[in-house]
Amino acid sequence: MRRGIAATALVASLALAATACGGSDSGDEAGGPVTITWWDTSNATNEAPTYQALVKEFEAANKDIKVKYVNVPFDQAQNKFDTAAGSKGAPDVLRSEVGWTPAFAKKGFFAPLDGTEALAEQDKFQPSLIEQAKYEGKTYGVPFTTDTLALVYNKELFEKAGVEAPKTWDDLKKAAATIKDKTGVDGYWGSTQAYYAQSFLYGEGTDTVDVDAKKITVTSPEAEKAYGTWQSLFSGKGLHKADTTADAYAHIQEAFVSGKVASIIQGPWEITNFYKGSAFKDKNNLGIATVPAGSTGKAGAPTGGHNLSVYAGSDKAHQEASLKFVKFMTSAKAQETIALKNSTLPTREDAYTAKVKADPGIAGYQGVLSAAQPRPALPEYSSLWGPLDDELIKIAGGKVSLDKGLGNAETAIAKLVPDYSK
Repeated sequence: MRRGIAATALVASLALAATACGGSDSGDEAGGPVTITWWDTSNATNEAPTYQALVKEFEAANKDIKVKYVNVPFDQAQNKFDTAAGSKGAPDVLRSEVGWTPAFAKKGFFAPLDGTEALAEQDKFQPSLIEQAKYEGKTYGVPFTTDTLALVYNKELFEKAGVEAPKTWDDLKKAAATIKDKTGVDGYWGSTQAYYAQSFLYGEGTDTVDVDAKKITVTSPEAEKAYGTWQSLFSGKGLHKADTTADAYAHIQEAFVSGKVASIIQGPWEITNFYKGSAFKDKNNLGIATVPAGSTGKAGAPTGGHNLSVYAGSDKAHQEASLKFVKFMTSAKAQETIALKNSTLPTREDAYTAKVKADPGIAGYQGVLSAAQPRPALPEYSSLWGPLDDELIKIAGGKVSLDKGLGNAETAIAKLVPDYSK
């Protein structure tokens, strides 16, 4: 999530209109290869070419299977698949964001993969990522890429200021002020997006909801403390003010890669873009550290990434071909290729080869994965960030108070999980 999408909505819509989807409308010829459709939701410029090359490699090794590749903008894919699956016209394989997986599984759109060819090497994958692909005890996706958030920083600016990567949010405030004094640039620029604020909740030992207790906790004392810390990082020496414009993500990213701000919170999907910036022509100037800890002394960041899932509405022949394709795309060899070309994090340990770890960005993010917090098995969980996105930008912009904004978010979240208490 939160990746910059290069493909336009117009191009995507034309591509979708021109591409056959699902097993029932595959365009297969009698006695010919089985044609499966794959909706890839990756960045069309930075990531998609690698996947397209792997598709050709798969087809060369499997003459009886053809793959129709369609790149669908990430921010449109969830709704498009939901609509297509509801009308039995979905693609055979979907690159599904981890938060979508249980939601689509609940609707019966994904086929369970336990015991299938796609999960033949299940023990090679990080166990927490397999757990995130489950719903009610069954596995509905094979981990394809993973990610988390980290404090990324400009080593040169930190060294000039004589500061180290901060361990706590209070340390970050002090470091930001020193960096401003010593270098003239801001030390930190935070995001108003709920996903990026999630680490503050983990640092106080809480979350948006308590799944075990079936309780909404976004206005709990712990959550209010977490968001209070988040809010405090938009004012003070060396702390950039909140950007509440629609282009905030791009503004923050550009400032960091051009050396105009010393640190931000960001995910590995931007590694290739970091290296394109003037501040990181020397890749080793990119510092990557665990997000700072909260008052509990614990640091944590959300686990993101994508699974490859198989459409339950495809017929047997298309599902079998899809399983073979998923196995190939999630193999150690394919994941190594993807990591080397796209600078994304593999989901299986045997893909972290010496070549892969030679990339300082990947090596750095691998080092912070232990602080990543698995998402609870709640189909609605990812949608809970929506109300917070609406309110946090108002809070950061001074349009509503912290208490009022969190109260509004609680009311909206209650509609998404009506069986949860406040």
